[in-house]
Amino acid sequence: MIKQSFILASLLLGLTACQSSPQTQVEDLTIEGTWHIESANGQPVIDYSPAELIFAADGKLTGNNSCNNFFGNYVLAGQSLQLQPAGSTMKACVDALMAQEQRVMQVMPEVTQAQMAKGKLVLKDADNKTVLVLSKK
Repeated sequence: MIKQSFILASLLLGLTACQSSPQTQVEDLTIEGTWHIESANGQPVIDYSPAELIFAADGKLTGNNSCNNFFGNYVLAGQSLQLQPAGSTMKACVDALMAQEQRVMQVMPEVTQAQMAKGKLVLKDADNKTVLVLSKK
């Protein structure tokens, strides 16, 4: 009886080992460097706008929001991304650049995820809505 139980337990253990479910591994994104902002909140940026995000290896975030420079931090884990702008310069610019700057600054804290699509870095909010589209400089 003990021998039969041992054989049965061994068979069951062997079967469960063969039935491991494949795990989908999320590949870490490499976002370090300078990225030109192509669109913010669904609207393309003004041609030749200096709008850009710069991701440093140490988690520092800097850039230009169209008119002013900003600084802060970012946290990237897999495809989860948080942008944490902390401050910016306060120059006045033409109205169109100021409006664009407001869109950029408004959506940065809403970013929760990042993915690469057709060579672009696409940043999305918690509702899976694209809020920023970036291209590598």
